[in-house]
Amino acid sequence: MTEYIFETPVVREGPSGGHRLFEFYKLNVGISIVRDAGTYRQVRYLTDEDLRSYQEVYLGGNKHVVSATTRAALIAGGVDVTADNFTAL
Repeated sequence: MTEYIFETPVVREGPSGGHRLFEFYKLNVGISIVRDAGTYRQVRYLTDEDLRSYQEVYLGGNKHVVSATTRAALIAGGVDVTADNFTAL
């Protein structure tokens, strides 16, 4: 079965520091994707207790190896995940 590398969606945030010049620089911040009660959703801030309560967790800013079935479920999950978030292994 084909496997894929899944990179979570990102959002650009800024300014990235306190100095005036940092107002022109933005950072890519990964958004976590979780599955709870069979439904996928985006989560920005997770705690350790939250991690244990979800069925699946894909931490933002990381790469995850997923199956073709999971890839299809994430794309269909309505959480701004597209085929561009995946790379075939």
